[in-house]
Amino acid sequence: MQYVIALDVGGTGMKAALIGTGNELLHEARRATGRERGPEAVVAGILDFAAELRAEGVRQYGTEPSAAGVAVPGTIDEEHGIAVFSANLGWRDVPMRALLGERLGRGRDAGLPPLPVALGHDVRTGGLAEGRIGAGNGVDRYLFLPLGTGIAGAIGIGDRVEPGAHGSAGEIGHIVVRPDGPPCGCGQRGCLERLASASAVGAAWAAACGDPEATAADAAEAVAAGDPRAQRVWADAVDALATGLVTGLTLLDPRTLIIGGGLAEAGDTLFVPLREAVREKVTFQPLPTIVPAALGDAAGCLGAGLLAWDLLSAEVASR
Repeated sequence: MQYVIALDVGGTGMKAALIGTGNELLHEARRATGRERGPEAVVAGILDFAAELRAEGVRQYGTEPSAAGVAVPGTIDEEHGIAVFSANLGWRDVPMRALLGERLGRGRDAGLPPLPVALGHDVRTGGLAEGRIGAGNGVDRYLFLPLGTGIAGAIGIGDRVEPGAHGSAGEIGHIVVRPDGPPCGCGQRGCLERLASASAVGAAWAAACGDPEATAADAAEAVAAGDPRAQRVWADAVDALATGLVTGLTLLDPRTLIIGGGLAEAGDTLFVPLREAVREKVTFQPLPTIVPAALGDAAGCLGAGLLAWDLLSAEVASR
């Protein structure tokens, strides 16, 4: 039985899976990222989680995993396997590939090398999966945006995702859409993710309704129920999102915009006003199709699995 370990590390939660050769999810698990414990504890938690998945794979199938893929937020150096910076998790220059490779070393007692590990950006990895096997399948140019704890984009070109010269392509969440807006962890003010991410909408609705536990999902329900306070919060977020998207499509000219993440679960409550807001803001730009993501929150794990399989294929081709 051949399989890979896939990890999708988010600002709030982590998802992991064992993935087979046909991209099937053989086993899935979740846990909190625990960012409140600090960056070192988060890294330790990732390594422990991966080790648990390896043990589960060996228990179920009697064989070691063939490789691992891990998707993390922030800026990464894919070539050297380094998680360079994450504003949400607070880490800098974490040698993630080396750490995971050693922790998951295959046959360590037999003196074999560390497990091959592919490191990818969480959003670009999810975008890779959406492009190959999800909503972007068959689309030559697309922009994938999950609206979760933060916002970033994946620039899809054919069957690959563009990382940029320094591994930071697609950081649309840090486009300033409100110059006098709230401060962002990146050092700017009024960044898109501070106004239109699921966490930002949840915080705005919590302040508006007086319930500190309120979430973006609660805001969407209140919008559907006709609550004018929620409608104002929602309209502000949609307008900010549309402003950021128009900047993105002006630069990239995608054929399709794929919107995912927690906020996209609101369905037409989000997509109907968002399509209209983008339509109103464009001038000369070709209007792209705006569609919901197809893979849900499995996209990150599936993409990490694709990275692992691609790594194995590249190793075979280089022999």
